[in-house]
Amino acid sequence: MYFIILATDKPNATQIRQQARPAHLDYIAGFGTQIVAAGATLSDDGTAMTGSFILVDMPNRGAVEEYLRNDPYVKAGLFERVEIRRWRKVIFHPPAE
Repeated sequence: MYFIILATDKPNATQIRQQARPAHLDYIAGFGTQIVAAGATLSDDGTAMTGSFILVDMPNRGAVEEYLRNDPYVKAGLFERVEIRRWRKVIFHPPAE
């Protein structure tokens, strides 16, 4: 099942993001193809990271919640708000490899 994780950084959390980023990237790499797409959301002018978008393929919401509990960004207190939404694929064009 696909789920979207949409997280919003706390105000003035750039330092938290930078410090936790290497551990976060190592963590998500361990999930292989379960992480379908991931990246930072940006300010309108593209100069600042404002949160995270992650599209995951996991068996259920509980698995997504477990993933989040152990994410270094979550553990570091980066996010002001985190939403988990189930997603139904209608159109999906994965990048060519």
